[in-house]
Amino acid sequence: MATEKPPARGSARAKTSDSGAKRASPRNSSRSSKVGSDTADELSAEERRKVEKSQPPRALVLHEVIRLQGNHELDRTLAALWWSALAAGLTIGLSLMAMGLFRARLPDHDMAVITTSLGYPVGFLAIILARQQLFTENTLTAVLPVMSEPTLEKFGQLLRLWSVVLAGNVVGALLFAYGMLHLPIFDTKADQAFLDIGREVMKNDHWQMFSKGIVSGWMIATMVWLVPAAENAKVWIIFLVTYLMALGSFSHIVVGTCEVGYLMFAGEVGPAAFVIDFALPTLAGNIVGGSLIFALMSHAQVRSDTASPPEKLPEKKTAP
Repeated sequence: MATEKPPARGSARAKTSDSGAKRASPRNSSRSSKVGSDTADELSAEERRKVEKSQPPRALVLHEVIRLQGNHELDRTLAALWWSALAAGLTIGLSLMAMGLFRARLPDHDMAVITTSLGYPVGFLAIILARQQLFTENTLTAVLPVMSEPTLEKFGQLLRLWSVVLAGNVVGALLFAYGMLHLPIFDTKADQAFLDIGREVMKNDHWQMFSKGIVSGWMIATMVWLVPAAENAKVWIIFLVTYLMALGSFSHIVVGTCEVGYLMFAGEVGPAAFVIDFALPTLAGNIVGGSLIFALMSHAQVRSDTASPPEKLPEKKTAP
């Protein structure tokens, strides 16, 4: 009588392990998908705080920072606005002075513009870090409070700010240009370089002045928006934006006033050409590019974003 052989121990163990693996595989797959879908559950409380601290500020935060700065500018007295704007007009002359000195010491070469443009940010850095009033910079921040609260009182405050700051900037820039020309400070090469810079500005026709003014106003507005989030990189943001403005020969009403004013005091252009050919189209372009287009779009973006609350990390579940 034949006896039935018991199954081999190895095969039984193999079957057991296979069935165990089949039973365990769904758990492992569900666990891995859970980890892959929500890794925040694996973070400790300290790690969660680090993640939240590392998030960049929301657009709404930047908007509120700039709006509060604008409210402060609107509430300043006429005397404070005037003297700060006059100081900014004088300070912006440093941009023309630095570019002219670089140009006078460099050989006449197409690549020289790369080095010469390094002088353009000097005046902007001094003005912004000293908190002086510059048209297209401080005047942009004052547009946001008006958009948030469009009342006649706010519009009146905005027009007062624009007119006083613009007048102070223009007077200061012209004074600096007059002093550069008539005081015995620079040599003949530097004087010639200042004249060449002004001539290059005046080569543009009205439409080019206006179009380049739009780009310049947009870039300054972008810089204003970036600076509150830049923290320690503030200087680099100001430098890069204004350096690109110089490379592109984009016209700015205050810097250009110093450049073209030098030509006017030297007798190469008249006051009518200064106002009609340069100042009016450049000013219109700066206002359209910075104070209207950029400010309107940024304000609309933030107002649309307020409907959706910021995303938060889920709370870590603790075992019961």
